Amino acid sequence: MIFQMIVPKEPLGDFVESILYYKDFHPTHQIDRFLPDGNVNLLIELTGKPQPIYDNQSLKILQTCTKTWFSGIRTQPISIPSGFDIEMVVVTFRKGRAYPFTDMPLHELTDKVVEADLVLGNHILSLREALLEVPDPLKKLKAVEDFLKYRFRRRFVPNECIHFAVRSVLSLPEPLTLERLSQKVGYSQKHLIKLFKDHVGLTPKAFMKVSRFQQIIHQIEQSSTIHWAELALDTGYYDQAHFIHDFRHFSGFTPAQYLALKRDMLNYVPVG
Repeated sequence: MIFQMIVPKEPLGDFVESILYYKDFHPTHQIDRFLPDGNVNLLIELTGKPQPIYDNQSLKILQTCTKTWFSGIRTQPISIPSGFDIEMVVVTFRKGRAYPFTDMPLHELTDKVVEADLVLGNHILSLREALLEVPDPLKKLKAVEDFLKYRFRRRFVPNECIHFAVRSVLSLPEPLTLERLSQKVGYSQKHLIKLFKDHVGLTPKAFMKVSRFQQIIHQIEQSSTIHWAELALDTGYYDQAHFIHDFRHFSGFTPAQYLALKRDMLNYVPVG
């Protein structure tokens, strides 16, 4: 497998977490369930093979993506190809920081995968054509970095309120309430909800739930023995039934099912 990744420097790096390239990946399964991780992604597929999105239950094809697509923040799992025998560039935006690259509020893309030219303009298709002519993986990544840096550089104006609010949700060990978060940023709850939906794609409460789910996933990865009742309490749940309900909502599995199915790649679970 060929795998390369770069981390852009500022100012692009303030908004883009990573740009990665992979090719010749040959997993033993065909379909992964990807869990909500709070991220927004741009994907550029370079083999020309259509990539389906599957129904989480029946695994029937719901949608087919080609060439380039934009994946909004998620509150539900999505079943996608495992990456077998494709060539792909994946741009991962920093949490809550994809807004300079879109001409629409981020909530219009929540739980959706759309053709990237609808979000970024037709130039993204020209970028893909140019990447097909670049043989070196690192040069491909640099071409994507340069495209994002120079095409959108005038939009790299941070919304400090949103950045502070997102950091607060991600950094505090205990769950925040909307009231406390609005007090921290100095805005009314109503105004904060609108800003969050426009810039992040979710309400603050929904983003907190996704963040708490990710906290659970990371704790599972770091623990050799899982005590579910303790984990539920540690992540702010007052009863195990609520914990299991939310876990099933975000993953499609009970915690025990997830533990039995998961492999080494965080947030990807083989399902077919």
